[in-house]
Amino acid sequence: MTSDYLWYIPNEVAPGHRGDEPQDGHNSLETLAGQALALERAGFSGALIGTGWGRPDTFTVATALAARTSTFSPLVAVRPGYWRPANLAASIATLDQLSGGRARVNIVSGKDDLAAYGDDDSDQSQRYERTAEFIELLRALWTREQVTYRGDHFAVTDSTVQPRVTPRPGRPHPPLYFGGASAAAERVSARLADVQLFWGEPRDDLAERIDRLRRLTEQQGRELPPLQFGLRITTVVRDTSEEAWDVAERKVADLAQKQADAGAPPVGYNPHRRRAVGQQRLYDLAERGDVLDDNLYTAPGRVGAGGAASTWLVGSAEDVAKSLRRYEDLGITHFILSDTPYRREIERQGEILLPLLRG
Repeated sequence: MTSDYLWYIPNEVAPGHRGDEPQDGHNSLETLAGQALALERAGFSGALIGTGWGRPDTFTVATALAARTSTFSPLVAVRPGYWRPANLAASIATLDQLSGGRARVNIVSGKDDLAAYGDDDSDQSQRYERTAEFIELLRALWTREQVTYRGDHFAVTDSTVQPRVTPRPGRPHPPLYFGGASAAAERVSARLADVQLFWGEPRDDLAERIDRLRRLTEQQGRELPPLQFGLRITTVVRDTSEEAWDVAERKVADLAQKQADAGAPPVGYNPHRRRAVGQQRLYDLAERGDVLDDNLYTAPGRVGAGGAASTWLVGSAEDVAKSLRRYEDLGITHFILSDTPYRREIERQGEILLPLLRG
């Protein structure tokens, strides 16, 4: 299978996300469309668009960017509870039809500011049971008509989504990406997801998880095509390894200083993230050393970075391409890369990294 390379569009109200260049109109349609068009020119397939209460609505941003582009594929991050499955199924089907089959969906089950948009808090097992029903119902509404479904969390009667999703080669409907490292999350992914997304962990750790997920697909009685795997990671790339490490170390020093100076949590801080199993795995990596494998930099997580900013692949384009190919050898075929400043790094990595990966 040919690997797929996407980028990340943070979709934040405040400027300066993860060291991005603060500027007026940082989240305007012109700026975001400029990033999407730059991704097209560089050869990226599309981008994951960030989600969370307190951000611009992700689906609206994705729709606007699809309208401004011709090949850009928006990976729309959504949360069960913020959306009901029938509403999302109809919205994504419409976006997919209008964009000529470019829509993708990333299901996010981690906690957010639930009460702010009327959702209820629940324990982990119930959250993932609800997620499983959400995914089941999405897939049913995209592939069948007159759907009647009765679950513990969702129900529909004689429901038919219009317009109908057009099946395409190897793609019966918009692909469903899913993440999570807990046992409950992995059970959902093994049975129902199209792509399991990982954060940047050492290769041996991910090899173990991939092996476990493949066994789980059999234990869960998966009836879908084989589960695919993806990696979401920050890539710090320069012309030489020395230059890249100098940049990375200066960025970590800056993060540490900002954390020391901060009198309040940083913009976008999510207190639930530190309790998430997957995020805790990343924080624990720093205890094993600042650099793991060849060039997996774990120090950012030690100084307050979160999500894909917790671990970075650092080096020359050749170094980083070699590391990504080694992840590919494990069976990972979907890659979501990024670094800041976002626009400048789209162009840099599109020019010096992507050709090595495509080649």
